[in-house]
This record gives sequence, C-alpha cells and structure tokens, in this order.
Amino acid sequence: MPAHAPDIRVLVADDWADYALIDSGAGEKLERVGPYHFVRPEPQALWRRRADPGLWARADAVFTGSDDEEAGRWRFSRPLPDEWPLRWGDLAFLSRPTPFRHLAFFPEHSVHWRFTEERLRARARRGGGTPEVLNLFGYTGLASLAAARAGARVTHVDASKKAIGYARANQAAANLSEAPIRWIVDDAHAFVQRELRRGRRYDGIILDPPKFGRGPDGETWRLEEGLAALLSDCGRLLHEEPGERFMIATIYAVRLSVLALAQTAREAVPHEGAWEIGEMALPHQNDERLLPTAIFARWTG
Repeated sequence: MPAHAPDIRVLVADDWADYALIDSGAGEKLERVGPYHFVRPEPQALWRRRADPGLWARADAVFTGSDDEEAGRWRFSRPLPDEWPLRWGDLAFLSRPTPFRHLAFFPEHSVHWRFTEERLRARARRGGGTPEVLNLFGYTGLASLAAARAGARVTHVDASKKAIGYARANQAAANLSEAPIRWIVDDAHAFVQRELRRGRRYDGIILDPPKFGRGPDGETWRLEEGLAALLSDCGRLLHEEPGERFMIATIYAVRLSVLALAQTAREAVPHEGAWEIGEMALPHQNDERLLPTAIFARWTG
C-alpha cells in the first residue's frame, strides 16, 4: 500500500482584540495582554526580533529562566494587579501571571473554542438535544465556558484544585454561573476509565494534556507513555450515534511530530468521520510571521 501524506493545516488565532503578539525572536516573545505587556520564553522563536528594543525594555513584566515550566520567576517593572479582565469576543474572563510563566489562558486555543461553539450550535439547529462535552486537563475553563454557552452540559476535569478555582472565577466573570458545568478535581485518565465503566458517553471531548503532570493522589502522567492509551479510551467514550460529535487534542510537546499525533489519534477513534491535523499559531501584530505554538488533531463525525 503506498504511503499517504495527510494534509496539514495551520490554525491561526487571529480573532483577538484584548491580546496581541507584538514581536518574537531570540527565544522570547513580547505580548500585549489587556493593558499590560509581557516578555516570556519562546523556544520556537529562532529568528531575529523586529520591534524596537525599547519596546521590549518597557515591558511590565518579564519571566526569566528557561522554558521549563518548573523553572524561572517573574520580574515586574511596576506593580500589577493580581488579576485583570479580558474578553475573547463577548466571553469575559480573568488573566493573571502564574508561577509557571503562563498568564492563565492560551490565546491560540481560540481556534478550538470557535470550532466547539460552531459544532454545538449546528447540533442545536438540527434539534439534536442537549450535548454532553468532556473537557480534560481543563485548566482555567475557557473551553468549558465556550461549550456551555453554546448549549452543552460540560464536565470539566483537572488535577489542580487551584486551576478549578480559577475556572470557577472565570465562570463568574463570564456571567455563566448558572451554566451546567461539573467541576471535578481528578486524574484525567482515571476519570475517563471510570466513565467507561459507568457507561457514560459524550458528544464532544476536548483534551490538552501536559508533557508531565501529577494527579491529585500523586498519579504520574508522562505524555509519551500515556497519550496513546488516553486517546484510545477517549475514542471509546464518544457516543456511537453519528451527528455533530467531535474530539480535539492539543499537544505542546515540541519533540512530538504532528504525524505521530495524527496516526495515534486515528487509531484511537473507532467511528467514521473527518480528521484535521496540523499546527496552531499566533499571528504577529504588525508583520506576516506566524509563531507556532502547538500541534493538534480534530475529529468530527
């Protein structure tokens, strides 16, 4: 059988007003997040910077150290609030500097939030009933909020109690406190396996696993060891009946090829459907460059 090279897409998160990638290069990126400017490590920015060096020097905060999420610290040039409001379209949420260089959201994920809302609203137009969506490694909950406001009942799972607290704060900021979201502190794969034993099924599954992590009871997660089994179990957790079902997997491990993710994901879903695979990227504010951030695989059926 001849080899087949799948089409690889690039999804560009170009739908932001409250966020902008101003410049990148020399292993760092300069971003505007609401009214504030940040410099953070970015190992894929191998090129030269283009913006005025003075613009970089005037950043409100710089995360110093390596790209390793366990290393480094923030250095602030002036006092900043503990958190501040942002909007993606009309979805309000909160941003804050975290100890692991993140700002409590990933702007490139807006491509998946939009996709999720489109799928769920298409289902609603067809009278498909109330869909069930599972968000694994859900972090601060923006994908969960996007799904909920599009009409889904959402189960949000994260091993971090603090992340769940941030997600609940975002729920309040978005005026979605009455939305049907279950917030669960648990190990993602252990939860999926229990749902399979319980006979639960979902119309949509979103997962954004880290390279390494620990569950609330000390469970150890390593991406290269656990991804294939997790994807396979998620595939089994999807409803049997075709419709507006979907699964989205996002991976930030730089060493993992998009082809490796695509072929592993295809084996995991036992249903007919369409696949998209490729990279996610952020556009620069004032030039044509794209900053690659992650690889993804999306299935619909």
